Amino acid sequence: MKIFEKFLDNLAPKFLKGGRYERWYPVYEALDTILFASNRVTKKAPHVRDAMDLKRLMSTVLIALIPCVIMAMWNTGYQANMALQAMAIDLPAGWRGSILALVGCNPSSLVSNMIHGSLYFLPIYFVTMLVGGVVELAFSIIRGHEVSEAFTVTGLLFSLILPATIPLWQVALGISFGVVFAKEVFGGVGRNFMNPALASRAFLYFAYPAQINGDKVWTAVDGFTQATPLATLAAAKPGQAMQSIDVTWSQAFFGAIPGSLGETSAFACLLGAGILLIAGIASWRIMLSMLLGGLSASLILWLVGSSTNPMFGVPPHWHMVIGSFAFGLTFMATDPVSATSTIAGKWIYGAFIGVLAILIRAVNPAFPEGVMLAILLGNVLAPLIDYFVIQANIKRRELRHG
Repeated sequence: MKIFEKFLDNLAPKFLKGGRYERWYPVYEALDTILFASNRVTKKAPHVRDAMDLKRLMSTVLIALIPCVIMAMWNTGYQANMALQAMAIDLPAGWRGSILALVGCNPSSLVSNMIHGSLYFLPIYFVTMLVGGVVELAFSIIRGHEVSEAFTVTGLLFSLILPATIPLWQVALGISFGVVFAKEVFGGVGRNFMNPALASRAFLYFAYPAQINGDKVWTAVDGFTQATPLATLAAAKPGQAMQSIDVTWSQAFFGAIPGSLGETSAFACLLGAGILLIAGIASWRIMLSMLLGGLSASLILWLVGSSTNPMFGVPPHWHMVIGSFAFGLTFMATDPVSATSTIAGKWIYGAFIGVLAILIRAVNPAFPEGVMLAILLGNVLAPLIDYFVIQANIKRRELRHG
């Protein structure tokens, strides 16, 4: 590695300003910083205030996402193998069936579940990173700035919040939209006003709802339909919500339920949250306030009850383990760029998202899952929240010293 590092150092003058390949500096810089630590300091948001640079920060987030990646592959394979077993089908059709012929499709086999699930997750992740990386690199070359490590996190987050059956061309279209219109048009990393991964999913949600919503998209078996627990609860008869689902709370907590690739396991998200909090990367105030906001809103609705709306009958502890609440709380709402920056603002921001997510779930029948929309709206309002917090602090100081 020392020889290769010296080779890159010798090439550096050709890519720096005035060099023969100056225009292609972002390509050189991306390769150099992927392999070796950078000696440059952070100049823009997210604001690093200690020895951890942006590269290490993003690397830590990737490590925190590993439990969700493992669950994404295992649960996708498990749900698909369970469906094949129920339909008395030995192997799926196509190239995946040829590979699975080596291990079979046994839902009791860890290896079979992992391999089956990886055959859906890895193509989505590969297309996301390839297409999104090319778009990011193109903007870097045009503008002459470095390729940010932040896209490695954006790409993985986007891959984990999609259903396993999403067409790959839609994956490419979605990540391109998010990178361009949620980040690059505003100046790139540190200047995006909303989470690019969520913006990408929101685009697909409204542009191609049939491929990202409904009962046909959650289990990776052709012709098999199965609703998520959240959709089942929303479609239940009033007063019979909890009787309508056939999964236990522990199954929902550990993630053995239908849903988006990496969002089903609250346990995996909890492990990731622990890593982020120990490393001091994610804001515990946002996590705690979103949790308390969601619990408070769901508790009030549960106590009030409804003779027409089954979602009012869902206990608060169930809301925390179904849908994308845990994933959004851990990895999306805590995005250091699009979240609030002030201490009081973090409490307001997190509580707002938690309450709004539950309200959208329970009150708006058009969206059985409200976390994505709640976080995006929170992103939009984050600068305003910080502004009012700062103004309130200024007024208090004026009164104190006036």
